[in-house]
Amino acid sequence: MNKKITTLLLSLMPLTAVAEPITIQADIWADNWFAFYIGEKLIKEDSVSINTERSFNKETFTFTAERPIQINMVVKDFKENDTGLEYIGTGRQQMGDGGLIVQMLDQQTNEILAVSSDQWLCKVIHQAPLDKSCEKSSSPDTDCQSDISAEPANWKSASFDDSDWPAAIEYSESAVSPKFGYDEVNWVSSAKLIWSSDLETDNTLLCRLTIQ
Repeated sequence: MNKKITTLLLSLMPLTAVAEPITIQADIWADNWFAFYIGEKLIKEDSVSINTERSFNKETFTFTAERPIQINMVVKDFKENDTGLEYIGTGRQQMGDGGLIVQMLDQQTNEILAVSSDQWLCKVIHQAPLDKSCEKSSSPDTDCQSDISAEPANWKSASFDDSDWPAAIEYSESAVSPKFGYDEVNWVSSAKLIWSSDLETDNTLLCRLTIQ
C-alpha cells in the first residue's frame, strides 16, 4: 500500500483513551465501623474497633485508582450480639443507630469525585430486633428476633447485578447526631448522611457506588 495512504488511514483511526490513575483523598465518618474496598481490594478499615464503646470516628486517607471505580463498603452499627441491642443488662440497654457520610476528591484538582447520597445502593444483611418493643426486655436473647443473611457471592465485582438493591436513604444531622470526628471535615453540601430505611433496626449494610 502507498506509504502516504497508509499514514492517512492511521491518522484517521480513532484513538483509544487510556485511563490515567487518580490519587483520591477520602473522608469517611461512620457510626460505628466501616471497611472500604475498591472492587475486591480492601483499601481502608476503620482504625477503631467496633467493640470500643462509642467507636464512631472520622478517617481520612488516600488511594490510587483508575476509572471506572467500583466502591464497595461494609458498614456496621455496634450491636452486642444478634439481638441488635447494646449495653445489655444495664440501665442503658437500647438499640443503637447508624450513620455514614463519605466524600472523595481528586487530590490534584480538588474536584469532588463522589459523595454519599441516595445515589448509593445499600443492602441490609443484619436486622435486629425485628420487634422494637423488646428493646428493654430482661431476656433479649429469647425475646428479640433477627433477620440475618450472608454477603452475596461476588457482590464486590463491578459486574455484580445490584438492580434489586434499594437506594440509600439520606438523613439530617439532627436524625443521626454525628460526633467524634464529624466536625473535623469540611463536608461539601452534596455529601449526605446515609443509611438504610431504619437507623435502629438495620445493623449491617453493604453499599455500592460506581464512579464512571
